[in-house]
Amino acid sequence: MSNTDKARPSRRSALLGDRPGSYAIARAVRMSPTKVRRVVDLVRGMDVADALTTLQFAPQAASEPVYKVLASAVANAENTDNLKRDDLYVSQAFVDEGMTMRRIRARAKGSASRILKRSSHITVVVEPRDQEN
Repeated sequence: MSNTDKARPSRRSALLGDRPGSYAIARAVRMSPTKVRRVVDLVRGMDVADALTTLQFAPQAASEPVYKVLASAVANAENTDNLKRDDLYVSQAFVDEGMTMRRIRARAKGSASRILKRSSHITVVVEPRDQEN
């Protein structure tokens, strides 16, 4: 049952409004959101070239999926909005909690403890820098 009188805004309008730019989302990445947020905080606000270089050489395992999402957002901006890669910067980057898989580990005396295998949703938004400043 859908409620037609309260339409949700589109994801693009929620992230960018009417500004030029693009975004990319990776869903259900099998890493803890806390670990991915450490990497995302490194590149937020950076130019795209610097951010990609930083992610390429970052030692954290979470830098690989963040690199892929950022590269996808840049490709989206180049192909759909005809923006130049050199003008773009990471305006927004955030990580939301995804689905949590619950597993059981056997313990002493026939009991069990729960293992939580967390996942995350990574969102990266790139926009061109203002040339007026």
